[in-house]
Amino acid sequence: MDQSAMPVLEALYEYQKKDPAYFQIPGHRYERGVNPALSEAWGKDVFRFDLTESEGLDDLHDPRGVILQAQVLAAELYGADRTWFLVNGTTCGNEAMILAAVKPGEKIIAARNVHKSVLSGMILAGAVPVWISPQEVKGSGISGSISPDAVEEAFCREPGAKALILTDPTYYGVCSDLNTIAGICHGHNAYLLVDEAHGSHFYFSDRCPKGALELGADLCAQSIHKTQAGLTQASMLHFRNNGTDPPDDIIRRIGEALKLVMSSSPSYLLMASLDCARQDMALHGREHLSRALYLADLLKSGLKKISGITLTENAEGIFGTDPLRVVISAAEAGISGYELRSRLFREGIATELADPENVVSVVTWGNTEEEISRFLAGAEKCVAAPEGKLVECTSRHTDIRKTCSGIPAVPAASMCCRIPAVPAAAMTPRDAFYAETEIRPLDAAAGCVSADMAVPYPPGIPVLCPGEIITEEIISFLLKRHDDGAAIHGLADPDRMMIRTVR
Repeated sequence: MDQSAMPVLEALYEYQKKDPAYFQIPGHRYERGVNPALSEAWGKDVFRFDLTESEGLDDLHDPRGVILQAQVLAAELYGADRTWFLVNGTTCGNEAMILAAVKPGEKIIAARNVHKSVLSGMILAGAVPVWISPQEVKGSGISGSISPDAVEEAFCREPGAKALILTDPTYYGVCSDLNTIAGICHGHNAYLLVDEAHGSHFYFSDRCPKGALELGADLCAQSIHKTQAGLTQASMLHFRNNGTDPPDDIIRRIGEALKLVMSSSPSYLLMASLDCARQDMALHGREHLSRALYLADLLKSGLKKISGITLTENAEGIFGTDPLRVVISAAEAGISGYELRSRLFREGIATELADPENVVSVVTWGNTEEEISRFLAGAEKCVAAPEGKLVECTSRHTDIRKTCSGIPAVPAASMCCRIPAVPAAAMTPRDAFYAETEIRPLDAAAGCVSADMAVPYPPGIPVLCPGEIITEEIISFLLKRHDDGAAIHGLADPDRMMIRTVR
């Protein structure tokens, strides 16, 4: 196929040539109805491409023309049998995978460090989760890989489970042995579903781990906007036939599921960005990855020379890593991840996320040598001249120390904040979602059944899921993360740390 083609973008250009009098949605009528401040900020032309399913532009929910052509090109590039464009991010891809693979009351094995969207998929599908925990990475605040032994044990314990879902790579760039895990899943006649939101670039360099489809995944969802050049919310969902079920059946179910979870007014700006990102990677992907890897190596080698900065790379409990993720800690300098990220930003360096110990950065081919130099100079300044006198925090929830700026610094003990053990479940997530509930303070909820999910964000990993029994360990962990400055998504009132519990 001609990977230089861009069917969606080309159709939009053709539509502009016709310049019809426009009586369709959206209401801004090209640039004419837009607030002048916005058209001045963005430029006028972008609004001429913000269209709807007009003549010649196809329909995302029933593609037969240019959108289908663009999806077929993407499937060929990634080695999929079928690809769908997503305009609601990988969130809706994760939900659709679960809806297609698992029926109400059926069990799905899930890594505990999945994104919160997986919980949403379970609630929508009425699936019963069987949790497995990632391996521990000693001396670090991050979770490791999913062990194939843990997957095998879970299928032996729950032989009727219909699928396994995990995140690969994780937000921290941690990868698992997907090839072995895929063999285990297919040996138990179950699907392997992979949230590959952060791994769409793996397919374009031999220095990266192989992509999920190459390693045996049946379905995977990718955020093209995270590691390529798609606009935010622009993602793809891929299917590769590994013989688990008749392909026409799962393809039909995915299509029906996407109609439930994805907008019926899809953005052509997002779809065009997917089309163009695919074309760019098809023509220049290996060149782009070579450039990005060079920059990542430059950053890592420089960071290793800075006293007080340590890098988290391959270690016990980690099968593989994304070479474009840079995970650093300044624990040796007595600085928490939250504080380090704040200091870096004051030096003009924007990073992806922080946790109590680490800061995560993502390198792409769009970065520059100048930005690498700025990062290194800023990091050295951050650890060489700690700011502010350490003062005791007066919070009733934790004894963590803070700088006089009020931003957390290093606790008296270790900064590693181990994720609590998975609590017992009293009911399914769906039953808890629909149960009669009441709102109470989190610190008065021990022993209650949660109707909320509790998700420190980033990176969006649930600590507590609907239907699970709230433990003292979970309460302490969440209160501490809240005091550290993390946003706790999913609670009834995250500012006051109030939670909905089942009556």
